[in-house]
Amino acid sequence: MRWTKGNHAFIVATHIDKAHIHNHIIYNSTSIDCSRKFNNFFLSGLAIQRLSDRVCAEHGLSIITPKPYRERQKRTVFPKKRTQRDELCEAIDSVLKEKPKSFEDFVQALANKGFEFKDGKQLAFRGKEQKRFIRLRSLGEGYSEEEICAVIAGKSLHKSKGGSRQAPEQKQFHLLIDIQSKMAEGKSVGYEKWAKKYNRKEAARTVCLLKEKGVDSYEDLVALTDKLTSRFSELSDSIKAAEKRMVEIGALQTHINNYSKTRKTYEAYRKSGYSKKFFEEHRDELMLHKAAKQAFDQLDGQKVPSRQALHEEFNRLLVEKKQAYAEYRQVKKEMQEYLIAKQTVEHILGIDRHKRVEEKKQQKEEQR
Repeated sequence: MRWTKGNHAFIVATHIDKAHIHNHIIYNSTSIDCSRKFNNFFLSGLAIQRLSDRVCAEHGLSIITPKPYRERQKRTVFPKKRTQRDELCEAIDSVLKEKPKSFEDFVQALANKGFEFKDGKQLAFRGKEQKRFIRLRSLGEGYSEEEICAVIAGKSLHKSKGGSRQAPEQKQFHLLIDIQSKMAEGKSVGYEKWAKKYNRKEAARTVCLLKEKGVDSYEDLVALTDKLTSRFSELSDSIKAAEKRMVEIGALQTHINNYSKTRKTYEAYRKSGYSKKFFEEHRDELMLHKAAKQAFDQLDGQKVPSRQALHEEFNRLLVEKKQAYAEYRQVKKEMQEYLIAKQTVEHILGIDRHKRVEEKKQQKEEQR
């Protein structure tokens, strides 16, 4: 109902004749009032998955954790096809285990195993039944000429491709379990009465967000929030500093232009013996000249920069500001999202936020 918003008729069919009980949902693409059709969009399946996760989290149900492709259970296991590159790699591994004294000995040992050597800019080998030579650099990490020479010289250890690769251990989402248990149990009577439906939706949204981001504990959430807040402050300060400097450059450019335009007028005013009559006739130009000189005096004895240097600095600051502002918007969005998630988690887990703030202040005072 939440997906169709009540505008499309649908049927939910549950398969109980299979080992894995599952549902099929079929809904009519034409709306009930026949005024419009459903407009499918890119990655709509992902949107349905997220909505399904939220509904499950709201009702204390489990959420399927997606597994990487290499960890999924395959229906049909096919034996790995042995390639010519695999044979060459295994031959190189066995020769390096014998610890040859030089690269020439290494080549000779491979020749004894039936591999022909091709010298040149790119070293290559070819087996007995192979049509083409295989370059060492194309075998991947650990099989280039430099890496093999380093292994022969005893400067490094050989990394073979045949070693067992262990899949990375999947993190357990402790925070998800805590939230679901709290929602399933019901925190208190007052909690159930206070905007129960809205709170459940917000909590479910938080669960899905943290699950997608890989945050598996409250401490990780706090550390991530603090990191984003710190980065947001840094970007904000850098943008403000760039804008301030750009304003200063603009004002300095104006003073340089005014000084150049009114220089002859000021020299004539000085030759006239600083005549009051001349000053009144050219008041505006002389006041601009005076303001420019005062601005130059505030440079603390530094040489007045050229127009070209100011123009280049202004453009550089403008580019840096645009780059920082793009990251600023992204960090701000993520920071606000995680701050809301953090407040939701603290409310559900019964963590006193004000108490934690006071503890942080005390820790900072003790460090000082």
